[in-house]
Amino acid sequence: MKTDWSPELVARARLHAALGEPARLAIVDRLLLGDAAPGELGGELGVPSNLLAHHVKLLRQAGLVERSRSEGDARRTYLRLRTAALSGLVPSGVRRAGRVVFVCSHNSARSQLAAALWSERSAVPAASAGTRPAARVHPLAVATAEANGLSLARAHPRHVDQVVRSDDLVVAVCDNAHEELDPADRLHWSVPDPAAVGTEDAFDTAYRDLADRVERLAPAVRTP
Repeated sequence: MKTDWSPELVARARLHAALGEPARLAIVDRLLLGDAAPGELGGELGVPSNLLAHHVKLLRQAGLVERSRSEGDARRTYLRLRTAALSGLVPSGVRRAGRVVFVCSHNSARSQLAAALWSERSAVPAASAGTRPAARVHPLAVATAEANGLSLARAHPRHVDQVVRSDDLVVAVCDNAHEELDPADRLHWSVPDPAAVGTEDAFDTAYRDLADRVERLAPAVRTP
């Protein structure tokens, strides 16, 4: 007699099967901390492109990974982890850093919100910077911070060259900044630019995305 498995059970089995291979688990561990282009991911993990594509396909089928197209260079795509499928998963390793510096293009919204969130969540110091700093912090970023119990009243955009030090862990929170910065050991969060939309909802969405990512990364970072 044929057994009719429930869709939920089938989905859970697919999830376990997808994670039951070391390379795929390594991909998930890496994406847990930040997004990455397939080429970046393959280079970091030492996985050939054809094999990486196979693993990513299985992870996407299991609902663990999704793709997004770069806002900076439309030819590039980034892989990001769908954390809802992995409730309870924590980073497997520890990163040592004197500070965590969040960088976006204008240092007027995403990077400022990320640094404020980090300061509430972690004892590791935080800062923010931009590759092309704006004249001021975006008013909707200030309002979003205030609505969530944070303050950007004293925040001012600064250039990345004036901020980043050698012992910092740099987290690029936008595609443009990630693609503009020199190659380095950093993390990348592909958070869509709320200023491009210019609505309260867009800023709220970016805030929630950043809050989720900060919550995941904070336990994995320690001072030297």
